[in-house]
Amino acid sequence: MTPLQRYIAEEIATDHVDGLVTRREAMRRLALLGMGDAAATALIAACFKQQKPAEAPTPPPASESSTGSAQPPGMARALPTSPITWAGSQGQLQGAWAQAPNSNGSVLVIHENKGLNDWVRSVAGRLAGAGHSAMAIDLLSEKGGTATFQDPAQATAALGTIAPEQFTHDLNSGVAELHLRAPGEKVGVVGFCFGGGLVWQLLASGALGVSAAVPFYGPLPDNPDFTGSKAAVLGIYGTLDTRVTGSQQAAKAALDRAGLVNELVVEPNADHAFFNDTGPRYNAAAAADAWQRLLDWLGRYLAG
Repeated sequence: MTPLQRYIAEEIATDHVDGLVTRREAMRRLALLGMGDAAATALIAACFKQQKPAEAPTPPPASESSTGSAQPPGMARALPTSPITWAGSQGQLQGAWAQAPNSNGSVLVIHENKGLNDWVRSVAGRLAGAGHSAMAIDLLSEKGGTATFQDPAQATAALGTIAPEQFTHDLNSGVAELHLRAPGEKVGVVGFCFGGGLVWQLLASGALGVSAAVPFYGPLPDNPDFTGSKAAVLGIYGTLDTRVTGSQQAAKAALDRAGLVNELVVEPNADHAFFNDTGPRYNAAAAADAWQRLLDWLGRYLAG
């Protein structure tokens, strides 16, 4: 099992530990990743052992849940996205494009482990509404695109079969496409969960043409070396997301060694995936703060 598959498997097991999916559903999803019953059972047991009572997520108030009445940050000004394709290293790549009227730098949006869905499209639309043309990439393009998978768990499993190097190639193609669609503009990259991990991976590969990078609670690669990158990095974590937030100090050390401008923020009382308003861990207060920090960072490092 690759490190990426292991991360996805741990996310599934953690979802079960947190009571978000049944054991039967967790076992089904792990089987789709190629894990046998014994390995899946051992992983779930390990996640239960790591989950200390003090680390258990605190449920947000009703106004901060995914069923709250308040709109997610930036949604009031969100612009519609349009499906696009462009040439990648292994064929046509798919994405969703939102053009800002007076764009001040463009942004590549990298999805979670469920592929390019409506929520990810909404993030691109919100960024465009805030003044940054944005493109959400579909990293399942070479497998027909996310829309070909009716079961989100199968889309997740399919992502686990793709080589990390291919993701880097596709992301670099996405950055290049943004430079073509928004000539003269600086380019930023933002990713969430699995996509946040790919932001770190892109930085480790050099992130050519990327001026700003914002990984949301993304897993850090082993022994990261960011010396080839020139991006200003804003890392965003959640206090309750100990599995990922535990890598914060290593990320900081690697960024400082590379001499990159950086800031790492840990949102209080926020768990993994707290920014996703369609998910059970959504935290409106943390999402609003992270959104403003994201816009401030993009405004600072993509301007001019």
